[in-house]
Amino acid sequence: MSWRRRHLPPPLALKIDVDTWRGTREGVPALLALLDKFQARATFLFSLGPDHTGRAVRRALRPGFMQKVGRTSVLEHYGLKTLLYGTLLPGPDIGRRGADIMRAVAAAGHETGIHTWDHVRWQDGVEHADSAWTHTEMTRAGQRYEQIFGTPARTHGAAGWQMNRHALRLTQSMGFDYCSDARGQGPFLPIVDAEIVACPQLPTTLPTLDELIGLDGCNAGNVHERLLALTAEPPAYGHVYTLHAELEGGKLAPVFERLLAGWRDQGYALTTTRALYEALEIETLPRCEILRGTVAGRSGTLMVQGAEFLA
Repeated sequence: MSWRRRHLPPPLALKIDVDTWRGTREGVPALLALLDKFQARATFLFSLGPDHTGRAVRRALRPGFMQKVGRTSVLEHYGLKTLLYGTLLPGPDIGRRGADIMRAVAAAGHETGIHTWDHVRWQDGVEHADSAWTHTEMTRAGQRYEQIFGTPARTHGAAGWQMNRHALRLTQSMGFDYCSDARGQGPFLPIVDAEIVACPQLPTTLPTLDELIGLDGCNAGNVHERLLALTAEPPAYGHVYTLHAELEGGKLAPVFERLLAGWRDQGYALTTTRALYEALEIETLPRCEILRGTVAGRSGTLMVQGAEFLA
């Protein structure tokens, strides 16, 4: 049900992707402090297996990737050590080393869920992966999540918004209440190969900082103004904003603080994606294709909300 019909503040869900060991160790505690300052809640999605960030060098041949690396200061945000994990340095097991940090997130009242097992392996491999590979990766993440939290995960947000038809079907069979694996305009029931997947998608509706900074005059000093202009008029179901522990929990924390203040002034309730899900009337959601497409400022293709299916 729309927030307008319920006479509530418009929701803006904060979806936090935690990609790396550094993001878990340093970014998550910093974000917890900042969220507490604004009495905001968020959904933290964790990478639960090895940090193999260094293997992302294989993306260098992807169109637009090196331009993105140059304008978003990857070395500055991730650090040299992280960029060597999985190549010259062994990748630390994030779930084992960061379990206490992850549990502290839940104890602080935030939602937790699955981002991936191995971030780079998933982001670079899932598009063309078969059912067995996909099942193994998602099962590993699910088992580790349950080991850490003592309960099965109820939500999933794919690394790099990368999925395949097997993964989308698994969101249903693994019992997730909802997922946030795509980019789009608002909540929908996904259709894959003419088949409805009975697991709602709450797509990211706003651009991310790394998609904006360095383009069209945007920099760290003014990028918040671009985002606040996009949220000036709240849509029917509110917004989903994806941030990264390595960015907004690191050197871009001042940008995120300006965003939180701006969204509060705009009247938004800063909340979890679960809060958006719980306000939905599932039977009224549009049924939309979920397919591969492009997003401005991001290299390669990713999952996007397609056209509504009209029976």
